[in-house]
Amino acid sequence: QVQLVESGGGSVQPGGSLRLSCAASGLNLEYYAIGWFRQAPGKERDGVSCISSPSSRDGSTYYADSVKGRFTISRGDAENKAYLELKTLKPADTAVYYCAVGAYCLGFGSRGFHNHFEYWGQGSMVTVSE
Repeated sequence: QVQLVESGGGSVQPGGSLRLSCAASGLNLEYYAIGWFRQAPGKERDGVSCISSPSSRDGSTYYADSVKGRFTISRGDAENKAYLELKTLKPADTAVYYCAVGAYCLGFGSRGFHNHFEYWGQGSMVTVSE
């Protein structure tokens, strides 16, 4: 019943930008924390950003140090969507990006944080290269 669908990925040159979207169905995103994760080739899945629910929490945002200042997470609760804007992209940003929903962002940056999220999208590939 619950489904998350990412879109917006693709191939860009270093310094380029993309905006990833996550469309949700079967639940109201307003009541959930939204996390964006990425998994680079040969690496484990890491948390990129998280935004807490504006209803159950305070809507705070969190970013991994590697993307802070370049990526922006946002909520489109009226559309039941979430977004991640990726700017000044680097080759190291190449990964499959996933959106996920969970109860809260508590523990962001800690090992196993992704285990706090119950529902996941299928992933959207972002490739940054010349």
